[in-house]
Amino acid sequence: MSVIFFACVVRVRDGLPLSASTDFYHTQDFLEWRRRLKSLALRLAQYPGRGSAEGCDFSIHFSSFGDVACMAICSCQCPAAMAFCFLETLWWEFTASYDTTCIGLASRPYAFLEFDSIIQKVKWHFNYVSSSQMECSLEKIQEELKLQPPAVLTLEDTDVANGVMNGHTPMHLEPETRFHHVTAQAGLELLGSSHHPPASAFQSAGITAPNFRMEPVTALGILSLILNIMCAALNLIRGVHLAEHSLQVAHEEIGNILAFLVPFVACIFQCYLYLFYSPARTMKVVLMLLFICLGNMYLHGLRNLWQILFHIGVAFLSSYQILTRQLQEKQSDCGV
Repeated sequence: MSVIFFACVVRVRDGLPLSASTDFYHTQDFLEWRRRLKSLALRLAQYPGRGSAEGCDFSIHFSSFGDVACMAICSCQCPAAMAFCFLETLWWEFTASYDTTCIGLASRPYAFLEFDSIIQKVKWHFNYVSSSQMECSLEKIQEELKLQPPAVLTLEDTDVANGVMNGHTPMHLEPETRFHHVTAQAGLELLGSSHHPPASAFQSAGITAPNFRMEPVTALGILSLILNIMCAALNLIRGVHLAEHSLQVAHEEIGNILAFLVPFVACIFQCYLYLFYSPARTMKVVLMLLFICLGNMYLHGLRNLWQILFHIGVAFLSSYQILTRQLQEKQSDCGV
């Protein structure tokens, strides 16, 4: 049963959301807790490293160290030790993936949204996997919580409308001196030998993925799409023609056929990456660019230098357009 519903990573000094899980529930109570979490994120610098706010159905937990904090909305049945073990495992994963310079220079919300895939993976483990390693990690966190209890926050008077706070939110906390909890590293061991959760697991829990709104298409972006489609068409026509000829004459041309068809697929996928958001977009862009460059260099005998430079130039232009077209800020009902 799912007990961790939502998780996000924020920057402590200003509450800027850096990444968030893309699954959410549509109930009014849950959306209200999402708004409370957003208002709390703006004040994390005022509080100790660990804290919790509990309600009738949901609870918010946060764990921060340095300028990075991880926050989660859980069910009230979720043990505090499990929530904090999850958050600190997430913290280790994020800080291992991005250096402090990139985090400090981030200027737009959800600059590291591709980290969502890691959030999903960690969250699925804590929701659906039980192992001796996890039990050992939870026991260590429980001992820490007994020695250093988390701050207790009350959010009853939070007034949030359309994701924007209208008034001051009184919050009361028990004083705590923060120290870093390195035992959460043990939770990372849970991720080593597992696979991504099947989609049915999320669907059975009532989880869906929202649509991301990209920035408007530019004139140069449209030009890159047209040129990319043209290159894809040229690759497809030459590849099919060569395949028909090779079947009648010889089978030695299989490498040339693949050198046409693989860049064709890569060009089409570049068009998709420009039009729609995809996790791990940078890695996919680099991979598609590599396929196109290698394919065209392999075809040096069948294409002249100017043709090769044209195809590679279009691939670089498309890659640049993909990487510079960013996500717009999430809509209010999907925001952290």
